[in-house]
Amino acid sequence: MPALLAEARAAQIPLAGLMGVPPAEVEPAPYFALLAKLADDHGLAGLSMGMSGDFETAVTLGATHVRIGSALFGERQP
Repeated sequence: MPALLAEARAAQIPLAGLMGVPPAEVEPAPYFALLAKLADDHGLAGLSMGMSGDFETAVTLGATHVRIGSALFGERQP
């Protein structure tokens, strides 16, 4: 991750934050905590993490953006 951020900064790509989605069917808190630490360590304010099923945990761990489409609109049709 640090190398990717360094490359983006060297290319003058504006970085607003990090976004992550943990693996399905696992406790998301450790992933959210790691992403929050990475963002903090690299001076990034934005933190997009959490979806309809785990957004409360994401917000508790510092999310600035969450994705809650299915909570608002229901599940997608297969």
